[in-house]
Amino acid sequence: MSAPSPAPVVEPVPDPSPAPPANPVLRLLAAPRRWVRSLYDWTMHWADTPQALAALLLIAVAESSVFPIPPDVLLIAIVASSARLWIRAAALCTIGSVLGAMGGYLIGYAFMATAGQAIVEFYNAQHHWAKVVELYNGEWGIWFLAAAAFTPIPYKVATIAAGATGMAFVPFILVSILGRGARFFLVAGLLRLFGPAIRRTLEKNFDLAALAFLVLLVGGFLVLKLA
Repeated sequence: MSAPSPAPVVEPVPDPSPAPPANPVLRLLAAPRRWVRSLYDWTMHWADTPQALAALLLIAVAESSVFPIPPDVLLIAIVASSARLWIRAAALCTIGSVLGAMGGYLIGYAFMATAGQAIVEFYNAQHHWAKVVELYNGEWGIWFLAAAAFTPIPYKVATIAAGATGMAFVPFILVSILGRGARFFLVAGLLRLFGPAIRRTLEKNFDLAALAFLVLLVGGFLVLKLA
């Protein structure tokens, strides 16, 4: 009688999810990134719901004063999914962002010592705060606000600083409308023209493209001024 063949050795299936860092310091450093990623995923899940446009409006309101995820990510997802909504989505995003900017202005104007300071510290912007205040108290304040409205500069810091330094409210609103409107209509318009294929490019490189556009815009004004 032949000896029974040995049972096959079953290799353990590796766990695809990365293990958390063993070092407690590394775990602490990784926590903010996981938290931001969770907020990003939560924001994006609204894109496939009937409440997508309402969520876009509310996230745009919150982002201008406290929320860390820019509304662009949800705007891109909505327009890529349904191009016919591009004008409505961009308009809602602009309206919500300007309403949120008013809230940020109010925080800086009336509650800087409490809520405003807490927000600045939460986003670790203390080392930039003195420079921002200096800009607002000089001739470049309105330009900084315009840059923050359109580019990756944290808009919430700009809106709170505008209130804290007492920037004139009407110019503040007008610049916010123009800057935020230009940003959101540019994103939605590009998606409307080029379709979902541009979505990944916009998500990865929007900040760089916005910054390049601002450099060209300011350069054009300087050329006109020196001509």
